[in-house]
Amino acid sequence: MTPDCGPTDVPQDVDIEALRERYRAERDKRLRGDGSAQYLELTGNLADFYEIDPYTTVVERDPIREDADVVILGGGFAGLLSGAYLKKAGVDGVRVIEMAGDFGGVWYWNRFPGIQCDNDSYCYIPMLEELGFMPSKKYADGAEIFEHCRNIGKHFGLYDGALFSTRVRELRWDDTLHRWRIGTDRGDDIRARFVVMAQGSYNRPKLPGIPGIEEFRNAGGHVFHSARWDYDYTGGDANGGLHKLADKRVALVGTGATGVQLVPHLGRDAKQLYVFQRTPSSVDARANTPTDPDWARSLRPGWQEERKQNFHNWSPFVGVVFGEPDLVCDFWTELGRNVTARIAASADPAALSVEQIMAIREEEDYKIMERLRRRIAAIVADPDTAETLKPYYRFMCKRPCSSEEYLPAFNLPNVTLVDVSEAKGVDRLAENGIVANGVEYEVDCVIFASGFEISTEISRRYAVETIEGRNGLSLFDHWRDNYQTLHGITSRGFPNQFFTGFIQGGVSANTTAMFEQQARHIAYIIGEAQQRGATTVEPSRAAQEDWVATIRGLSIDNSDFELSCTPGYYNNEGRGGRDGNASFLGDFYSPGFYAFDELLADWRARGDLDGLELRS
Repeated sequence: MTPDCGPTDVPQDVDIEALRERYRAERDKRLRGDGSAQYLELTGNLADFYEIDPYTTVVERDPIREDADVVILGGGFAGLLSGAYLKKAGVDGVRVIEMAGDFGGVWYWNRFPGIQCDNDSYCYIPMLEELGFMPSKKYADGAEIFEHCRNIGKHFGLYDGALFSTRVRELRWDDTLHRWRIGTDRGDDIRARFVVMAQGSYNRPKLPGIPGIEEFRNAGGHVFHSARWDYDYTGGDANGGLHKLADKRVALVGTGATGVQLVPHLGRDAKQLYVFQRTPSSVDARANTPTDPDWARSLRPGWQEERKQNFHNWSPFVGVVFGEPDLVCDFWTELGRNVTARIAASADPAALSVEQIMAIREEEDYKIMERLRRRIAAIVADPDTAETLKPYYRFMCKRPCSSEEYLPAFNLPNVTLVDVSEAKGVDRLAENGIVANGVEYEVDCVIFASGFEISTEISRRYAVETIEGRNGLSLFDHWRDNYQTLHGITSRGFPNQFFTGFIQGGVSANTTAMFEQQARHIAYIIGEAQQRGATTVEPSRAAQEDWVATIRGLSIDNSDFELSCTPGYYNNEGRGGRDGNASFLGDFYSPGFYAFDELLADWRARGDLDGLELRS
């Protein structure tokens, strides 16, 4: 499965200036002044969109009152990898607290019809070699990934002491005990020496600020979020067969990665499907090939790490590669291949300036997006529908998607696409249906495929009501304007607390690689702190200030690109990085993910825990 993978055949007859103007117009008509504030907070009458678990019956238990060594908040890949590396570092007494009924995180919650990984499984799914697991296909089904999550939990003994169906409400540092007091919705009082924040990047479902949800529900309409799929209502399972929708009129709000996977099933099974689209996705061919057993047998130890690095190099995060084949060879790496080929074909590649390379990259970007638009025109029969489905923005302005079934679904007589770009979204829900552009569509059910809170206030993303460090300092106040950390994983004033996610560290094209990098570093620090008999560990003021200055000093101004994009979570709903810690990529270390990996490895190799204050 190592392809002979070269540049793709893209249109050459593109009018870049005309497209630039079209892109600008498409952005402007969707831009809202309220940014991420447009999304409803899932509290009160809306709490069921988040807090109800449709897959596990919550069993009552007595509150737990105990001292614990290490508590990990979250049982998705970030939490599982944190737990695994802590175990490998010889750290005992690891307890995981997870809101869901099992490990898996986003792969526990997301069980909607058609769910698959939408980037290379051999890269994305961690610890394949260590657990002796090989995905069945290039883009694995959600159930397969969920089972692997459970196997990581079993392999490293993380089920022992795990608290499922438990939501953390508050974290407060107790300077008398030198521990974190953890309060939960079960009445627990757990006093943790160390806490690892591992809620993940896709934690809290996002709900558009559409009025009338309660009005529609009170009138008998059914509403749910795709991350809490209601199979009791739809019938079927993750493979489809939604037979209970045969007499139902369904509205789907959202055409991102989830919507692209859902539409074929809903279009196939519902009496009528209305798809409400604010911004179309770019949708390429998926080519989801089964794993070749001969290829799998040929792999040498270390193959997964090699593949992950290769994918990152060819991805848009780097994207100019010489002397290295593209092992992944899909829609994520196409731009890198085409740019590299253009540079290689120039008279003197070494003489090209950064500005010239970026100009080549922009040209190839426009050509790829035009290829995708022409693909839509060739598949979708109705010209108006096809035009509405065409993405007019730069590659990576919105998460790219792939599917062989999404676009053909719009040729079905029962599937109607409703463009809400001019109105910047759906108007409202009413007693009998959903209103968009002043037109009411009578429906029985509204499904929100609107993703997760990624760029909202950090207090909402963490989904913990109170996080208070030393002297009652609120983390949400401390980080209100900008992150303040050392290596993106620990912050002064919050001793023995560690963070995962997009904060101030390395950013990979492969999110789980980032979690693994952070888990390794956190486990090392906690292990060393325990071995050295330290009661607390936190960054010195000077080290934290130096790291923040390093991040800022090395930062690359990408605002022109961000602000040129149609609004979405990649660019903080069109606001770019102006809101400090609301940036999707989290104020990252710009020299690169693997440069950051080397920096951390060198820091650990010195063994002096430079920049950390350990107190006995």
